[in-house]
This record gives sequence, structure tokens and C-alpha cells, in this order.
Amino acid sequence: MNSEATSLRRAPVQRRSAERLTRILDACADLLDEVGYDDLSTRSVAQRAGVPIGSVYRFFGNKRQMADALAQRNLERYSARVTERLKQARAGDWRAAMDAVLDEYLEMTRTAPGFSLVDFGNQIPVGSRHAEPNTRVADRLTELLSDYLHRTPDDTLRRTFLIAVETADTLVHLAFRLSPEGDERVIEETRELLRAYLARVLD
Repeated sequence: MNSEATSLRRAPVQRRSAERLTRILDACADLLDEVGYDDLSTRSVAQRAGVPIGSVYRFFGNKRQMADALAQRNLERYSARVTERLKQARAGDWRAAMDAVLDEYLEMTRTAPGFSLVDFGNQIPVGSRHAEPNTRVADRLTELLSDYLHRTPDDTLRRTFLIAVETADTLVHLAFRLSPEGDERVIEETRELLRAYLARVLD
């Protein structure tokens, strides 16, 4: 299933259409960093992507839908990065899994265009903090990690990961408010806090 399907008016079928969608989302991400969400427009995205404005509207009705699709793509890329990290770790090592989850989020926050504004969907409009994207992330992590940790993906595990995700989300945003690269002391405190909490359930 296409990672942006839930936000698209029409899913790309041909390769050329998929490549055009990628260019549109890449342009959206770059412009978010440059001008912010308020000054983002579908026209500016079309110009940056080098596509007709009609191509943007073929996929998205407005800039909110475009940002939502970018957030969904971020989640797919994040999941892939965590999965790759876990291949190098010892199965069942929840501390290594937690480090992968946190480190890859930090790396995307530092390097992925537009990520600091939309990450997985909870920052658009700027300042809004809805629960749904973090629930989506927690559910994805439950799927990714349950086999690796030899745990049943039950309500207890989902609730544990949701609390960990909500906590990490708040503290990582604090770290990046304090420093453009993320305040290392806050990040290390976050890591220690998560380890202490998860140890109660996963040890």
C-alpha cells in the first residue's frame, strides 16, 4: 500500500506519476524549512517541484493534505530505518531497540527536510498536538518490535509504547527548542527516563 494513500485524492499508478508525487513531497519538505507552514502554498510547491499546479491538485486538495502525506512518508521512512538498525542488534535486546527508536528519530529531526515541523503529523497546524499521530507511531512500533522482543502485541505493550512515545515526543521537542541540534543533556535524560520506565515492563 502506498504510504501516502490516505491523504491522496488519487494514488499514482504509473512510474512517472509516482516520481512526480515524490518531487511534490520533496518540494513541500524543502519549503516547510524555508518559509514555514503558514506561508507554504500549493503554487509554490508546484513551482519548486517543476510541475504544473494541476499535478499538485491531482494528488492533494490543499496544503494540509500535502503535509499529512509528507508526515505519512516520514513514518514509513522512519520505520524502515528502525528496521535496518534492528537487523544489526541482538534479538530480544529491548535497550538496543529503544536506542534505535530514539536515535533514528533524532537523526531525522536533524537531517530530514521539513521533519521538524510535521514529523509524523502532530505539529500541523503549528502548535497543535493531537494524540492520533503518536498513537499511530506507537502502533507501528508495537508491530515492528513485538517479534524482535519476543512479546505478544497486546494492549499492555501498546499502552507501554504509547506512553514512551508521548514522553519522548515532548522531551525531544524540548531538546530542540533549547538547541538547534538538540540539547544533549535533555536527550540523555530522556534516554535514562525511557530505560527506567520500559524496564518495569520489558525486563
